[in-house]
Amino acid sequence: MRNELEDYLHALVVERGLAHNTILSYQQELNEFLTFLESIEIKDFTQVDRYTILNYLKHCDEAHKSRNTIIHTVTSLRQFFAFLLSQGKITVDPMLKIDTPKSAHHLPSVLSSQEIETLLGVPDTHKKLGIRDRALLEVMYATGLRVSEAATLKLDDLRLEMGLISTVGKGNKQRIIPIGDVAIKWLGTYLTGARQELLKGRESPYVFLNNHGHPLTRQGIWKNLKKMVQQAGIKKDVTPHTLRHSFATTLLENGADLRTVQELLGHADISTTQIYTHVTKKHLTEVYNKYHPRA
Repeated sequence: MRNELEDYLHALVVERGLAHNTILSYQQELNEFLTFLESIEIKDFTQVDRYTILNYLKHCDEAHKSRNTIIHTVTSLRQFFAFLLSQGKITVDPMLKIDTPKSAHHLPSVLSSQEIETLLGVPDTHKKLGIRDRALLEVMYATGLRVSEAATLKLDDLRLEMGLISTVGKGNKQRIIPIGDVAIKWLGTYLTGARQELLKGRESPYVFLNNHGHPLTRQGIWKNLKKMVQQAGIKKDVTPHTLRHSFATTLLENGADLRTVQELLGHADISTTQIYTHVTKKHLTEVYNKYHPRA
């Protein structure tokens, strides 16, 4: 069964060209499923039926996995068994009568403009890592980059003289994003000074580097951000994606249309972008309730 999983993951890379992080997500979910099958002594996918799948989903629920994680698991299993069927490894697809659970609609956490300013003021810009962190925060908030996109941003992606950067997002789709003057200023300060110090005479195509001159990882960005959020005294659960949420919400609150925000975020489906309209409506309600005398 492990060999068949490897064949499937290889097909995802070769035939569908999925991003590395997407492949890893499928791999983790399907490995957990295989571990479950082994625990109940199923040794071949032809032995898997609808009840096996239902028992596994119950197992996931009892392990306190979130609703959205279980939904993604169902999607992963559906695609995997469709692949096995197409390859003649099974004759009956056990996912045919499995319904996908309805998603839990959680509004993304966003930072207010005051919280953003407080967070941006945390890095010590008298130090090289502080300049790097300030530049990174400014770029992520100004462009809505995913953390993986920020980590893999290269010098060749920068068109600062034109006020633009390019990035390759999910599904290997390239998009061009405007970047504001403040972010350009801090990025320029970082590139001409602190970054050179971090390189110590070496070369790297990547923009954001760690203290050893190597590319800053997604995990490194996350860890540094957590530390800065604590220093800022912000009590919300902030992740790098929160800056992306805040970018989108700021645009909509200031009059941007949904299609433009969709393009800037690189969403394939506008329904993904529409979640931010709920966030802005929630914000409007909070402002109304706080300031209107008849609220």
